Amino acid sequence: MIEMTGARVWMIRHGQSESNAGLPTNGPGAAPLTARGRAEAARVAAALTGPPALVVASPFVRARQTALPTRERFPDVPYEEWPVQEFTYLGRLHGPQTTNAQRRPFAEAYWDRADPRHVEGGDGESFQGLIDRARAFLDRAAGLPGPVAVFTHGLFMKAVTWTLTTGITEPDAAAMRAFRRHIDVTVVPNGSAIELRPHGPDTFGPVAGATGHLGAAEPEQDPGRPVFAD
Repeated sequence: MIEMTGARVWMIRHGQSESNAGLPTNGPGAAPLTARGRAEAARVAAALTGPPALVVASPFVRARQTALPTRERFPDVPYEEWPVQEFTYLGRLHGPQTTNAQRRPFAEAYWDRADPRHVEGGDGESFQGLIDRARAFLDRAAGLPGPVAVFTHGLFMKAVTWTLTTGITEPDAAAMRAFRRHIDVTVVPNGSAIELRPHGPDTFGPVAGATGHLGAAEPEQDPGRPVFAD
């Protein structure tokens, strides 16, 4: 269950998207949910023990679609879109009608480079930019009085927990390589949630063991290595 009490924040990964299922997509923000992803979104909504004070979603289609059953269950709860979208580091290399497998060599090259400030062309984001967004999210969420359900993405969730536990806000190459190891060994399935509880007056701490898989029990299709945006 996802406990809706106190000032805690729940980061919830979107349900399975067409990209997760190995299908071609038209850029990082456009992939919709699959039928399985819609079922996972419904299970997330049913798992909430009560209404949150606020529902937040990233502007990406799959996150907004995952938030929809929760919004329908609690129609009186305010809804906002925040910049908690996935890490879109490939820029123009994330071309239209490409699959995760086709983007894999470019993703490997990006992480092998280990340059936190490198930006690919187009709308690519640097690793430093990702950490800046993670810290801005934490600062914004810390000012909210009640429980918040945040529908977001796997790499963003890992960035939030990583910067919280390491304290790193300006990563160098070694830190970026450490983050790559972190995402390789940290599993955040579609439809799972990570709880953040207040830790002092202006920050949060991730709750150990608070990542729970709320989706279907069968393995995900073609998950690939975790370094790839979903």
